[in-house]
Amino acid sequence: MRKKNVIIIGAAGRDFHNFNTYYRDNERYNVVAFTAAQIPNIDNRKYPYELAGSMYPEGIPIYPQEELSELIEELDVDECVFAYSDVRYEDVMGISAIVNAAGADFKLLGPKSTMLKSNKPIISICATRTGCGKSQTSRKVIETLMEHGIKVVAVRHPMPYGDLAAQRVQRFATLEDLKKHNCTIEEMEEYEPHVERSNIIYAGVDYADILKEAEEDPDGCDVIIWDGGNNDFSFYEPDLAITVLDPHRPGDELSYYPGEVSLRTADVAIINKIDSADTKSIEVVEKNIKLVNPSAKIIKAESQITVDDIDVIKGKKVLVIEDGPTLTHGGMKIGAGTIAAQRFGAEEIIDPKPYAVGELKETFNIYKDIENLLPAMGYGEKQLKDLQETIDNVECDSIIIGTPIDLSRVIDIKKPYTRVYYELKEVGSPNLEEILGKFIDSIPSY
Repeated sequence: MRKKNVIIIGAAGRDFHNFNTYYRDNERYNVVAFTAAQIPNIDNRKYPYELAGSMYPEGIPIYPQEELSELIEELDVDECVFAYSDVRYEDVMGISAIVNAAGADFKLLGPKSTMLKSNKPIISICATRTGCGKSQTSRKVIETLMEHGIKVVAVRHPMPYGDLAAQRVQRFATLEDLKKHNCTIEEMEEYEPHVERSNIIYAGVDYADILKEAEEDPDGCDVIIWDGGNNDFSFYEPDLAITVLDPHRPGDELSYYPGEVSLRTADVAIINKIDSADTKSIEVVEKNIKLVNPSAKIIKAESQITVDDIDVIKGKKVLVIEDGPTLTHGGMKIGAGTIAAQRFGAEEIIDPKPYAVGELKETFNIYKDIENLLPAMGYGEKQLKDLQETIDNVECDSIIIGTPIDLSRVIDIKKPYTRVYYELKEVGSPNLEEILGKFIDSIPSY
């Protein structure tokens, strides 16, 4: 029987995982290409033979998604597998139309085909969109478990934007590890908060190998936290599934792929940011949770904002720098920095677009809904340099850093600046302490 020729449509994350778990040693299929979208500079390279396995001694080429239709014809493709996240349903089906029009089948792989089982208890923390507050939720869950004496190891959704073979398994225990692995700003934003709290975090490309190393971590491991990315569902089969929702984008929980999957499979649904969202939007989100997952426990939470120095904000004309992916494919119009500027009396938030250079200028052209905020784009040295120059160009009194990392460590910020911090605070009951207490009681060794 002829092997089916397959293209995996991705963004350097779920696509590689789907290949590793379903296609790598599957004699029924021949993966002829990956395509890449969402993230800059991840196409025109190869998925290396060291990761691709014995069936692919030359590795697998990665092309821009824009070439999908032509690739289907040129490579005699039978089916295309959609494998990235935080995508509107209409856009997913738009890609399906391109695939079907070119003659191929369109496919989505689900949890049964892609989730790995651990010998340790797993808590998954996912979200319905990028920027819901998943990372602060992960931090709160980890801190709560550690207070009970539980050794926690976190595993982060993949962001392998460099040398894929070298990034097969990455372990981060210190800030020096971030330098050793040549992390981008986007990677540091996810790993650094964990490292600063002295807990171990793994990431990389091959999540079966990562799971084995996390389970046997030299510092010990009682529980593994799946720290999800975008609105993807977990790569590991969870014993407790937590999904975070954002009332600043009501309705998105039922209109983005695969965010609704994360919502429908959640044991716990957290409506975050209730302190900065309007009542009607909160009600819409709560209604939608009950509609598709009536058995989920609902927690309401505030995203508490603190700053280093209010005087850097009050009465000043400020440049606000926010987390890059949250503003770009996350589609958010505000972030923690924006809320800090409003709450602490900034005179004006300066629009950075007239000052943007290079790839930052291109980012504003692509994501036209970004208003007077600067996304901290840093996927490579060129973007980092453009970010530095753009910040230097902006005519402002001071700068608000709303990113999860200390941006001044990687960029020389010459103007006065203050960092913004945001932590999850549950309101009322149920809360994470109650739910995690029951989870801890279910662990055999406790």
